[in-house]
Amino acid sequence: MSDNFEKETAIIEAILYLETDAININSLNRITGIPEDSIFGILEKLNERYSATDSGIQLNCNNDAYMLVPKQEYWEDLKDRYGKKNEGKISRAAMETLSIIAYSQPITRAEIEHIRGVSPDNIIRLLLEKDLIREAGKKDVPGKPVQFGTTKEFLKQFNLNSIAELPRLNDSEAERFELEGEST
Repeated sequence: MSDNFEKETAIIEAILYLETDAININSLNRITGIPEDSIFGILEKLNERYSATDSGIQLNCNNDAYMLVPKQEYWEDLKDRYGKKNEGKISRAAMETLSIIAYSQPITRAEIEHIRGVSPDNIIRLLLEKDLIREAGKKDVPGKPVQFGTTKEFLKQFNLNSIAELPRLNDSEAERFELEGEST
């Protein structure tokens, strides 16, 4: 095994440890520059490593996205301390997506992906489950994609009476939330 493969394995492992959401092969490739076929090999190696009986974590794959999670057999021992603690929290990526929706609503999944640079599908599903966003109609373009907006629960969670009370964005922040061809 080459030193480079070991270094790449360590980098992928560190990313999986640091990410709060599952991450797909394409994103790992974009972040690291490691070829996708090599990433598959690295993930297989990590899966073998975490399958050992002395490991408390496992590599979880859901919808072609990977993340490190505690092994199920240890969850009973861990859930009292770690289960409730993270229940109400949302990840940095989810907060970023929620911010994009709040400041740009109504907005489509494709527009969110364009702004963030990664697929928002899992995060949108999570935000819908937490009742922080809702389907807010369909955009009048071919395909009629669903548009998303925030909910009353969002306002309640962030102690707002209306969307108008969101903090104003400075120019560079506002640019980040704009789609090409739009101006505020």
